[in-house]
Amino acid sequence: MKEYELTVLIHPDLEADLETPLNKVRDIIKAAGGTIAREDNWGKKKLAYPINREDFAVYVYMDLELPAEAPLKISNTFNITDEVLRYLLVKADVKARKALAEQAAASTETKEEE
Repeated sequence: MKEYELTVLIHPDLEADLETPLNKVRDIIKAAGGTIAREDNWGKKKLAYPINREDFAVYVYMDLELPAEAPLKISNTFNITDEVLRYLLVKADVKARKALAEQAAASTETKEEE
């Protein structure tokens, strides 16, 4: 299983009951054989340009672990899902993530020494 990062832009009208579209996204990921390692709701933000005549969207970021065939299944399903305005599914850069963790640990150590 490989690590992926998924950012989903959910229709702003669904902000009041956000759990329903999020459960749908989670079910799509689980149906493709993936697991969600971390989920972060970034909230409602203004889009750089209108998408389907919408100026705002609810951004949700997820760290995933997916089998090899899952990204294609997830992409095909998101393309026909009305709740999802846009999505970005990319492989996680493990080296960059490890470097950030080491940098954070080093900065924590220097703060403790002061």
